Amino acid sequence: MPHLYLQLQTQLRQWIKPKDQRHLQGFSEAVAAILQSKSACLSHWLPYLSHRNCKARSQMERLNYLVHNPHIIAETFYNSLLKNFLQAFVGASLELVLDTSVLWDKFCLIEVCLIWGGRSISLAQVVLEHGSATVGFEHYRPVLEQVLTVLPAQSNVTLLADRGFEHGELIRWLQHNQWSWAIRAKTNLQVTLSRGKTKSVEQLIPPTEQAYLIPNVTVLSHINCHLVTANLSMANGSWVVLSNIPPSLLTFALYGRRFGGIEPHFKDYNTKL
Repeated sequence: MPHLYLQLQTQLRQWIKPKDQRHLQGFSEAVAAILQSKSACLSHWLPYLSHRNCKARSQMERLNYLVHNPHIIAETFYNSLLKNFLQAFVGASLELVLDTSVLWDKFCLIEVCLIWGGRSISLAQVVLEHGSATVGFEHYRPVLEQVLTVLPAQSNVTLLADRGFEHGELIRWLQHNQWSWAIRAKTNLQVTLSRGKTKSVEQLIPPTEQAYLIPNVTVLSHINCHLVTANLSMANGSWVVLSNIPPSLLTFALYGRRFGGIEPHFKDYNTKL
């Protein structure tokens, strides 16, 4: 089997046309080194590079140039690969996860991933200098808009998101783009029931080991949706999920798929950085 960098180079040549093929070879070799080292630390990539009679300092200069080169961007390399991969999902149902992770107590990673095979594949992301995982719609809307540019046509999309994303602007955006959604809500959220009475979600939590399926509620200034709540001892408390999908116990299973998708993904980031 050819070296990993040769496999990458063969794939990238299908849509990347560099001025000099040696540039693509160097890029492919560096990406292969990143993948094999499983690390974001430049010095950890060195053992996987062809040394070309270069000293370690020269190799570090090459890598430093790579990560600061303004021409090496996701739109050129990763998105092209991603679009080609996603063509296999034309007309399929796709489950996406929106989430955040704080890095070094200083930066906030906002990412949308495709759940696939028990793991996840990054579709779009942005890193902000923001020491909290709580972000506003204006911060993550560009990430969602970027996702639209890579998804195949005629896809049936469902977005899953944790507490902190129950924003009216987000749900209206999802409605505009005809995406389904399931978003975990906080217990202080105000809900207007179909009978016209308004209660906090906390008042709609069922007794232990029970669930309530509540259709046709209104939240966040005239957004119509459905609500499911559960109180499970094995889950360490209550669960509250808003969705545009008719309520059933399967709503919890749908929302639960976000854990097997993005949680291991973020764990990889935090353990390799």
